[in-house]
Amino acid sequence: MSDASEPVGPRGGSEGAAEPSAARPDTSAVPTAPAGATESAQPADAAGAAVGGGQEGRRVRVVLVDDHRMFRTGVQAEIGRTTITGVEVVGEAADVDQAVTVITTTRPEVVLLDVHLPGGGGVEVLRRCAPLMSDAENPVRFLALSVSDAAEDVIGVIRGGARGYVTKTITGTDLVDSVFRVQDGDAVFSPRLAGFVLDAFASTDAPPVDEDLDRLTQREREVLRLIARGYAYKEIAKQLFISVKTVESHVSAVLRKLQLSNRHELTRWATARRLV
Repeated sequence: MSDASEPVGPRGGSEGAAEPSAARPDTSAVPTAPAGATESAQPADAAGAAVGGGQEGRRVRVVLVDDHRMFRTGVQAEIGRTTITGVEVVGEAADVDQAVTVITTTRPEVVLLDVHLPGGGGVEVLRRCAPLMSDAENPVRFLALSVSDAAEDVIGVIRGGARGYVTKTITGTDLVDSVFRVQDGDAVFSPRLAGFVLDAFASTDAPPVDEDLDRLTQREREVLRLIARGYAYKEIAKQLFISVKTVESHVSAVLRKLQLSNRHELTRWATARRLV
């Protein structure tokens, strides 16, 4: 379940390790203990050593952007043991606005970015952080980390400026390695996804951008796919954790932007673009 309303933000300080309750919304920084403060109590076991993966003496500052708190917690536990992995998680965010604020404040080397986020999705984060990516001296680089392996999602964030795209099935060891490679300026992809990018940019007859699709927000695309798959409004509302009225508003916006009359035309439009 999405927890986009929860307070998240830059990490740092030594005041406490627990996040504030979601019942007390506050977009200020979430203080945590320094990365090394709790690690001394954890033995560097074989699994931990493996996650360290050949990055001795190196450090990389990372921001986690994902609207699922449990997933962020899991990634933090897996790769955020700084003395072992070299990865220091300096901030977290659960939606587009929080992400832009935290990234601008902390200026990490690498951002692990989910594709589907409240507020416009990962592409919107990339758009608003474009000046940080183009900083010649200290660029902020983005690595998409998503459950989605849809070609349009992969191509969308790469066009937006991300340096790579890996799925959430990746191991902790490989994720650490991917983060350091992106810090170095390399492009990193899960093997199957690399083909999407090659096909998209190698094709001479395909338009570089689908202007119609680009008119839609990330949430509108999600609703579009579910409508095209035959879901009822109530089913879509339940799956996306939004109200039926909100679903209706999104469908109306999609029909208006695409200049379509009904859900049947919408389904044909989505099928023709292989979005279903």
